[in-house]
Amino acid sequence: MDKLPALAALLIASASASFAFVAGSQLAGLRAEVDNLRAQVDTPPAASRPNVSTDFNGSIDSPTIGSGAYVDPKASVIGAVNIESGVYVGPMASIRGDEGQPIHLGANCNVQDGVVIHALETESHGEPVDGRTYEVHGRDYAVYVGERVSLAHQALVHGPAAIGDDTFVGMQALVFKARVGRGAVIEPGAVVLGVTVADGRYVPAGAVINTQAEADALPQIDDAYPFRALNAAVVHVNTSFADAYQTEPVEHGEMASAHH
Repeated sequence: MDKLPALAALLIASASASFAFVAGSQLAGLRAEVDNLRAQVDTPPAASRPNVSTDFNGSIDSPTIGSGAYVDPKASVIGAVNIESGVYVGPMASIRGDEGQPIHLGANCNVQDGVVIHALETESHGEPVDGRTYEVHGRDYAVYVGERVSLAHQALVHGPAAIGDDTFVGMQALVFKARVGRGAVIEPGAVVLGVTVADGRYVPAGAVINTQAEADALPQIDDAYPFRALNAAVVHVNTSFADAYQTEPVEHGEMASAHH
């Protein structure tokens, strides 16, 4: 009988040790799971990724991002998109080369917060769809944005579209099925639809330009035009951002992207 308390104590100790081992293992597993979830939350989403294969886009392409370009971690760049050097892509911008493609952004242009660049499908079951691209420098593009172009906050460029060098597209403006020349200004809230805008013209704020006659009648930019130097200033600001953000860490760890 004297041995029973000792045996009971041994069994209790053994059970406690087993419980502690199991509890410790479970706790370690929970800690590992929490650490994994924390890492997912703290890591910004990939700013660029390839498109998926569909019957209107059979090729899988990843964006190409030039040296000195900066894409914010909260932006999205998908598929056949070429971003040249010195480009700044701001938070919440969406550049989707997964339907109409390719999309080209020329050197030192800027794609500001909330801008959307997209295009109608350019092929169907492997065959090109007529009228869905613009030719620039001997190549067809769903969307072509030239050098030193500014696409201001929440502007929408929907292909087929082509925008010439040194042009400013204002906040919440729309360019769709249109070609805009060099050195033009599309003021905020304007709509340019299905027309060609000549070099050095401006579209007044809120105007809807959807006939070629209206486009041909647009005023010329001259020394009296108050926004004639706006784009150069905006390009300076945003190329400075592209350069500076290369060397400054973002809040949640790694820098977004400067692909070389």
